[in-house]
Amino acid sequence: MTLSYADFQAIAGKLKPNGQAFIDGQFCDAADGGKFETSNPATGEVLATVAHCKSADVDRAVAAARRVFHAGTWSRAEPEHRKEVLLKIAALVRENANELAVLESLDTGKTITDCLHEIGTEVPNFFQWYAELADKTFGKIAPTGPSALALVVKEPAGIAAAVLPWNFPLVMAAWKIAPALAVGCSAVIKPAEQTPLTALRLAELIREAGVPDGVLNVVPGYGHTAGKAIGLHNDIDTVSFTGSTEVGRMFMRYSGDSNLKGVGLEMGGKSPFIVLDDAAINDDLIEHAAMSAFWNGGQNCSANMRQLIAAPLVEEFTARVCERVRAFKLGDPLDPGTDIGSMISMDHKAMVMDYIRSGEDEGATKLMGGDSDLPGHFIEPAVFRNVTPGMKIAREEIFGPVLGIMPVQSAEEALAIACDTDYGLHATVFTRDIDRAIHMARSLPCGTVSVNGFSEGDIKTPFGGYKQSGSLARDNGTEALAQYMQTKTIWIST
Repeated sequence: MTLSYADFQAIAGKLKPNGQAFIDGQFCDAADGGKFETSNPATGEVLATVAHCKSADVDRAVAAARRVFHAGTWSRAEPEHRKEVLLKIAALVRENANELAVLESLDTGKTITDCLHEIGTEVPNFFQWYAELADKTFGKIAPTGPSALALVVKEPAGIAAAVLPWNFPLVMAAWKIAPALAVGCSAVIKPAEQTPLTALRLAELIREAGVPDGVLNVVPGYGHTAGKAIGLHNDIDTVSFTGSTEVGRMFMRYSGDSNLKGVGLEMGGKSPFIVLDDAAINDDLIEHAAMSAFWNGGQNCSANMRQLIAAPLVEEFTARVCERVRAFKLGDPLDPGTDIGSMISMDHKAMVMDYIRSGEDEGATKLMGGDSDLPGHFIEPAVFRNVTPGMKIAREEIFGPVLGIMPVQSAEEALAIACDTDYGLHATVFTRDIDRAIHMARSLPCGTVSVNGFSEGDIKTPFGGYKQSGSLARDNGTEALAQYMQTKTIWIST
């Protein structure tokens, strides 16, 4: 961290966010002139007026994307050229990282520390990684007799759409845009209505890097307008959605009601943090326990809210995790000293507070936090003890700063409770026994299992879930390319 609080405030004071849609290489208003406002959730200040895109705007974006896809200036470009352009995107993101990070912090309430890490490191790395993969993705030759030659080739799927969440706006944009562009797709992106600004700024940088007009289009709007129009569009070939399970189901229906487009889903979670009886309750474990629940204010689909702790360790664990959580600083997200920013909206704060009250009503013991009297959209991180598996806070995704401690008598009980959920996105296991670690990891129905540390992996490892967390596709890694490519067999009789 080389910049100060004052430096970030100065950057914020100079920003002039553009809320227009980005269609066919140009910023423009919605066709019907519709607009909405996006605000800083930490202060309530209006940041920008944003184009409210609807079906007509999605039609324009898809038409531009289809035109340039058929023209082949990107879809049939040499992969080395696409690689070069994506590397330029990565460089431009790095050059503008401070501005992008401040813009993201203002639009989301996320801490500037998290935004700088995500945008200064992760986002450009995603573009660089897929750039390097662009000219290293091969087809196959199938075994045949001498009378034929069978080529199995990979081609871009066509028009790829992505519907983004509000909790990690630019990271999720990069997760989906980078592989789509790397393989030659054109793309239509709908950022969350709460957080549209960094995706629009990224579009400007992507144009500057040399991506042809029409290849990338950004249509801000609401789920029931722009999102639904994308889901039902008959000329979109594949759509990648990250968000709630409820809306994920809608996209499955939209596909069935339209052209049976491919659908990739990454949805909610109710992820367990399991501490077996041989684990050492040290500073490292406590730090991972606290961060797994409270990173990004708990507004994280893989948040480990359910903390299943071996009964002999519960007292020590509880005392130490509460001590660590008390040290968290709530405050202005632009202050580098802030650990937890604001909730995304007042409605979301109210929903999280309802969960906190329900925990108390159902008999869990609130040890600290959960203060609803803080100004704005802030909530103090809450820690509960005596949580039982049937409680609402133990079964439903809270998406807020809540940690629930659940004592377990054995590894088998921990596994049974961990598996008793509709979700299967992530789990963390702490143990010093490698055999138990492997057994737990293999037995947990989750897309990612992290052992002796909370981690979601990195760009090289696929991210996605089992069950209602979404099992249709994966972000990250080479597996992500499958969402944006189609396989063709060329059978040549010889």
